[in-house]
Amino acid sequence: MKILKIESFVVSQTLEEPFYFSQWEYKTRTICLVRVTADDGTYGWGEGYGPANLVKAGIKFFNQYILGMDALEHEVVWQQMYLRSLDFARRGVLLAALSAIDIALWDIKGKHYGLPISALMGGRKIEKIKPYATGLYFTRCDALKEKLVDEALLYKEQGFKGIKMKVGLGIAKDVEFTKAIKRAIGDDVELMIDSNHAYSLKEAMQLCNRLEDLGISWFEEPVSPEHYSGYRQLRENTSIPIAGGECEYLRYGFLELFKNKSVDIAQPDICAAGGLTEVKRIAAMANTFGVELVPHSWGTGVALHAAMHLISNLDSNPGRMYDAEPWMELDRTENALRDIMVEPLITQENGYLKVPNLPGLGVDVNEEMLEKYLVKE
Repeated sequence: MKILKIESFVVSQTLEEPFYFSQWEYKTRTICLVRVTADDGTYGWGEGYGPANLVKAGIKFFNQYILGMDALEHEVVWQQMYLRSLDFARRGVLLAALSAIDIALWDIKGKHYGLPISALMGGRKIEKIKPYATGLYFTRCDALKEKLVDEALLYKEQGFKGIKMKVGLGIAKDVEFTKAIKRAIGDDVELMIDSNHAYSLKEAMQLCNRLEDLGISWFEEPVSPEHYSGYRQLRENTSIPIAGGECEYLRYGFLELFKNKSVDIAQPDICAAGGLTEVKRIAAMANTFGVELVPHSWGTGVALHAAMHLISNLDSNPGRMYDAEPWMELDRTENALRDIMVEPLITQENGYLKVPNLPGLGVDVNEEMLEKYLVKE
């Protein structure tokens, strides 16, 4: 079963209301999808996280090395791509291209054997996943705090058991907004904060000190991802769990996080850190170090389905009769590429997601919507 064709598609949506976070503003959502087709006609979808045109260029780079390889031997293909890019891409966007192709090969393999990816990974250890709503980005309006509170209450009404909000506007503003949102949602909904590495170690400690009594579930990317020791020092001086890894790549990068005791929660992005093949390895290593794993996922239904399959296969750590329910990120910002281009649409029931049971990823791309949002060359 040979790899016959690899096609990449850059899709883009202009947002009705631009939003921003601590680093920059989003006016569009732009994503690179890949479709890998085998010589028997079976195809699989993948997605790369990062600048879409660069991901597309990376996919084109890998084409020359993997066309004609066995589509079912995804680890062999992964190794070929890894070795071809090792000298100049141990981090970064070329690994997102590798990740996209890897996910597509898992999709092909599942369709070939008539099994969901979770079964190919070793089986589902859980049948439902607890999503948290990622939202509460900043917009340019006169009453931002009130707007954020209303958004948080909407997620609570929709049944979410956890909400992640953005911080990084400065200590005073972050404290004001976080306290207002926590008061509004109460103690029955967990609250996470994410600064997208906006702060120095000193500033992150100040923010933790002022928010510790709120019971924050985790502080995500508090400092630069380059500062492993800064993460560790913050962990040692706050009771708020520390999360990170969205900007980390491969098992080798995560080994540095774990050896330095930098995080309580590791957050590899399956569409960037090395695909399902590599993130399964990262998950095993996280378990060895006693670190919880909650993948970062911020794209289309392709990325979200990949995350559900992986999360369903995670080992319990520690195990007990009534295991803790694993979290999954579910982005709630405006995103037609997530909501209408990929089928079936992910929906929660009573605050949970059901793990897909269809072959492969269990998802397909609507060709009409693909054409509608496609960026023409």
